[in-house]
Amino acid sequence: MLMISMLDLDKREFHSHAHKMLRECLRKMGIEYGDDTPIVKGKLGKPALAEYPDVHYNLSHASGIAACMVSDRECGIDCENVRDFRPNVMKRAFSEKEREMVEKAPESEKNLLFFRLWTLKEAYVKALGVGISYPMDTAEFSFDGENIITDIENCRFRQFILKNGSFVVSVCEINNGDN
Repeated sequence: MLMISMLDLDKREFHSHAHKMLRECLRKMGIEYGDDTPIVKGKLGKPALAEYPDVHYNLSHASGIAACMVSDRECGIDCENVRDFRPNVMKRAFSEKEREMVEKAPESEKNLLFFRLWTLKEAYVKALGVGISYPMDTAEFSFDGENIITDIENCRFRQFILKNGSFVVSVCEINNGDN
């Protein structure tokens, strides 16, 4: 289940708003979620529901947007508002092919392209539960129209470009080997 919310909230309010979204998603599954819900953390800190090991979730929020993903598979989600990107981040986290793709893009498309790639990388490492300690430049993506191209196996990626390219949401689900 995927839930995306675009609101004009104070930056500090998006964290609690993302948890409200999680509460709503879990309620639809018959799971009550609140401050006293037992949470366990993976070895690198990824939270999980202690009493529901087969229910996985991930949250993300940025200025103007919050997103929540609940799945029966390990999952990761990242959302960003499209803005001027920092070239040093691209140098550190993008493969040579990805850097070249952004550099060759028309000026009007560079920021969106950067955040399309960045959110895919973030969603992937969040699904793995490793965060940005992962060598991000080794997770490589490109696009064929709206199709996401990658050699990463056993993962399903989806991406949503919202409000005429003002926001990007990317999702990664790790296949359990059942399909």
